[in-house]
Amino acid sequence: MNMNAVVLLSGGLDSTTVCAAAKAEGRDVCALTIDYNQRNLWEINAAKEVAAALGVAEHVVFPIDLALFGGSSLTDNAISVVKDAPLEKIGLEIPSSYVPARNTIFLSLALAFAETRGASEIWLGVNSLDYSGYPDCRPEYIDAFAHLAQLATKAGVEGKPLEIKAPLLYMTKAEIIKLGLSLGVDYSITRTCYDLDENGLACGECEACRLRKNGFTQAGAHDPTPYQNQ
Repeated sequence: MNMNAVVLLSGGLDSTTVCAAAKAEGRDVCALTIDYNQRNLWEINAAKEVAAALGVAEHVVFPIDLALFGGSSLTDNAISVVKDAPLEKIGLEIPSSYVPARNTIFLSLALAFAETRGASEIWLGVNSLDYSGYPDCRPEYIDAFAHLAQLATKAGVEGKPLEIKAPLLYMTKAEIIKLGLSLGVDYSITRTCYDLDENGLACGECEACRLRKNGFTQAGAHDPTPYQNQ
C-alpha cells in the first residue's frame, strides 16, 4: 500500500488532530497549508510550528489571495466576525466567516499536490457536528468531491483513485480533543480563532473560540489557548 498522504493543515485544532492521526497510522505526511490572505496570519505560523512538531515529511505553504474576492469576514475587514453566538445557535445558519468555495479550492490544490507526490490519500479536518454550518463540511460534499477526484485525475482514470479521508466528520469537538490528547498533540501551539489580535491572542468570543472552549470543557481537559481576556 502507498503510505504517502497529503494533509490539509491550517494550524487549527481539527487539522492538527488529523495530521497527528495520519502520522499515527503510519502515513508519510506531506502537509499543505493555504495562505489565502485571511484576516489573521497567525494560523500560518501555527501550521509551520505544528508541522515541525509532528515531523511531517514535507510542508508546503501555498499562497492564494481570496481577499481579492472578499465576501467573508475572514477575507474582508469590512465584514464583522460574529461574536457571542449562543452555542445552541451555532451551525443553524451559515455565518459571515464562511469563505465561498474555500474547501473546494483547498481540496483541488491538495489533489494536484497529491498527484505530484504520488500520494494515495488526502486527509482533512472537516467536521459536521460541532461546526459553524459551512456547506463544504457536510458528508455529502466530501462524497461528491471524492467522486470528482476519481473522474478528474490521472490516478483515478488509471484505477488508482485518491481516497478523501475525513476522520473527524462525525466526532464532537470533545471527542476530537480526546483523540488528539491521546496522540500527544500539543494544542497550545494551534490557533483556531477567527479574530486573533496583533499578538496572536484568541478573542474567546467568535464561533470557533466558543466551540473550542466548550470542547475542552466537555472533554474535561485544560484549554491551553492564549485568550485576550485571561
